[in-house]
Amino acid sequence: MHCSRIRTALSARLDGEEAPPGVTPGGLAAHLADCRDCRQWEARARVLTAHLDRTEDDPAAVDALLAGLRSVSAEPAPVRPGAVGTDGGRAG
Repeated sequence: MHCSRIRTALSARLDGEEAPPGVTPGGLAAHLADCRDCRQWEARARVLTAHLDRTEDDPAAVDALLAGLRSVSAEPAPVRPGAVGTDGGRAG
């Protein structure tokens, strides 16, 4: 399963939403057991979610958080060896 799909499921779980169709708890757990990058992504997302929960009623804190997020460039997830690329071919 692709990391982007797993991360969507992790985000949904953190928000108390249902996982996307086709993502089972077992599949999610199996991917996390094998993918250090997604485990790290989940840990960072948990910290961010907890921070957002604490700043929800503080507009200055929300503005500071958004400014910090804007200052950080988004890095794409590294491609795991043997993963299938978006064109259907091997990516790594």
